Amino acid sequence: MMTESLILAWLAGAALGVFFFAGLWWTVRKGLTAKTPAAWFLLSFLVRMSVVLAGFYWIAQQGEWQLLSMALLGLIMARMALTRLAPPPQEASHAS
Repeated sequence: MMTESLILAWLAGAALGVFFFAGLWWTVRKGLTAKTPAAWFLLSFLVRMSVVLAGFYWIAQQGEWQLLSMALLGLIMARMALTRLAPPPQEASHAS
């Protein structure tokens, strides 16, 4: 197994993770003010999951379990990084 392949798999997993979790963050912010939040959440989930599954399927087609493991590690690390970097949620204003 070449080191370059492992690094590329990790980068691919990280990119998929950034796409998935940044998309989730954007969806939550948009869904809070949307007229049809259920449609936003459903469509976003389907798009995000389709892209990530297609990416992992492509990586799995290479035939090496190490590549899939590195991609998963990249996805998890992207989640951890975005969780730390994302701004804290704003308090909902309560009109009385």
